[in-house]
Amino acid sequence: MRRRRRANTQGPSLMAAWQDIPWTKVHRHVCRLQKRMYRATQRGAISPARKRQTLRVKSWYARLLAGRRVPQDNRGEHTAGLDGVKFLTPAQRFALAKAIGLDGRATPLRRTWIPQRGSAPDKRPLGMPTQHDRAPQTFVRQALAPEWEAKLSPQTYGFRPGRACWDAIDASFHGRKFRPQSALKVDIAKGFDRIGHDALLAKTQATPVIRRQLKAWLKAGLMEDHQLLPTRAGTPQGGSCAPLLALIALYGMDEAITRVHPRARVIA
Repeated sequence: MRRRRRANTQGPSLMAAWQDIPWTKVHRHVCRLQKRMYRATQRGAISPARKRQTLRVKSWYARLLAGRRVPQDNRGEHTAGLDGVKFLTPAQRFALAKAIGLDGRATPLRRTWIPQRGSAPDKRPLGMPTQHDRAPQTFVRQALAPEWEAKLSPQTYGFRPGRACWDAIDASFHGRKFRPQSALKVDIAKGFDRIGHDALLAKTQATPVIRRQLKAWLKAGLMEDHQLLPTRAGTPQGGSCAPLLALIALYGMDEAITRVHPRARVIA
């Protein structure tokens, strides 16, 4: 009499659960929460915006979306962190989404050097977090982005989703095609590496849970040549939150310039 093989239901069930998730419904629900946060911030309702941000942090759909974006949708999905993990199976993605939490802990980043665009001999550093740190970073970025999209100037194009340098070039061209104007190009040298942590955390105006987690990521340190280097300043490039944190750090620059030169038109 042939014995029946015992089925292992844990892996296939998780895989089937991941593949059968109604992603259209997930996207619609997360987008609805983000729109509510955006509109509350736009009309200056700080308390409702904070409540919606807290609701967004507790959302299971938001965790699912962050668990999908990092190992499946992003261009750097197969980039390994300090643990060397490059690929996650559907069961591991489901487990990653379930494990997303803001516990105030972070793993050191793996530092790599890539060529600097436009200058052949120069290289710029990247701090690559692990998959298990990248998913919470995406989770936090999606919670903070709607509020700051409502605050940022319409003439800000850098590091914003759906915008590119060509939009800034087009805005600059249309701003001076009818009358001659002067243009001042300012390049912030090592802007990512010199951002003060305390000033940045105070500027985010986030909830204590998010602020504590951001501080853990900023202070996590860098691992290079088997040595742990402390990060006393800057936001390491390579994480999901780095572009948004750079935008937050530069917020208010246009107001400072127009306060001195009222007729200036700042395009960032």
